[in-house]
Amino acid sequence: MEANIATVPNVMRLAKGALRHQVRRASSLSFLKAGAQKAAPMVFNKIARKFFQQYWRWRRALTLGVRGIVIDHDGRILLVRHTYAEGWNLPGGGVEFGETLGQSLARELNEEGGVILEGPTELIGIYDNRVAFPGDHVAIYVIRRWHRDRVPAPNMEIAETGFFHPDALPDTIVPAARRRIEEMLGRRATEAVW
Repeated sequence: MEANIATVPNVMRLAKGALRHQVRRASSLSFLKAGAQKAAPMVFNKIARKFFQQYWRWRRALTLGVRGIVIDHDGRILLVRHTYAEGWNLPGGGVEFGETLGQSLARELNEEGGVILEGPTELIGIYDNRVAFPGDHVAIYVIRRWHRDRVPAPNMEIAETGFFHPDALPDTIVPAARRRIEEMLGRRATEAVW
């Protein structure tokens, strides 16, 4: 496969040259000919760039998610229990196309926990989540300034939400969520893997 990838620049160069040659033959008017010769490489480069971006996205696919450690005024941490996965977890989800990490975090916290951000969040780490998917990464934020305008009713995604003291986390908490909480509290060394 690596040999094929190395030939990509050669293929692009040959295709660009063939396109220029076709443009030269097709146009006898000098001003059209000159404009087409200038535009052809730009058009080809845009098309080729889009193609290769899609190829690399497929070949080296990466996904990105966000999760928040939401801390209330009593030092308790918000956890959610999803309907589609076992155990309690930190609220969060996938970053959508066109979203920043901050926008995704705000959306997910509101959807899953009814949490509205009121101040800056603190990025504490980006973790490799290869157990879920080989190219998955999760950004973890600590949220201290927020309010809750509603408690979400159980729905198709969230079975329940709850606030738990760090010393009384549920037995069924997802191990990675427990590790992130312990890292945030300074009770364990930070790991790079989710």
